[in-house]
Amino acid sequence: MKSPTRSKKTAAKPKSRSKSSSRSKRQDAVALLKADHRKVEGLFKKAEKASGSAKEKLVEQVCNELIIHTMLEEEIFYPACRAGDVEEDMMDEAQVEHDGAKVLINDLMKADADSEMYDAKVTVLSEYIKHHVKEEEKPRSGVFAEAKRNGVDLEGIGEQLMVRKQELMGQAESGSLPEPEPKAVGTGAAGAGRKSDRSNGGGLRHMALAARRAVLGE
Repeated sequence: MKSPTRSKKTAAKPKSRSKSSSRSKRQDAVALLKADHRKVEGLFKKAEKASGSAKEKLVEQVCNELIIHTMLEEEIFYPACRAGDVEEDMMDEAQVEHDGAKVLINDLMKADADSEMYDAKVTVLSEYIKHHVKEEEKPRSGVFAEAKRNGVDLEGIGEQLMVRKQELMGQAESGSLPEPEPKAVGTGAAGAGRKSDRSNGGGLRHMALAARRAVLGE
């Protein structure tokens, strides 16, 4: 009788450690955001091989995931990084990269697979996100590394991210996610008129091309 009892106790301990480890990982902001990155990368790969309505569904899923991800970062993670003295220029660049992606996301959410330049926009958005992810995840100099080095409360922020993500996922399921709004791109002085529009368009094209070169040059 003693032998089975010991067996049960030893079997129970690994389960307890596993739950604790899993809980800790879920509460870590960087782990959560990296998991989002990996999910979107996988969806982009599937979309590349798909066509027609199947591709549209995958692209819509990609866009919803990116909308949620950018909202989580802009509402919770980025402000915490700025408060934790993560390099200001780095955070500004991350915001501008978000804004460039939002322009493409808005276009794709209103289009279908037969729309002009649909495939090109999906490709550029994919490359753009790869570049953005690479910048955030750089082992020593990325946003995530800076946040860790500066002592940002990643576990506390992770809990906030989890709660907010559940809310946003519910909105996505009901089709009520807000349209992504650029915060830095296209926010120049009022009255700049067409010249401003052309400048913004050129800037976005430049950013997309820069992202493409960075990705292809890896």
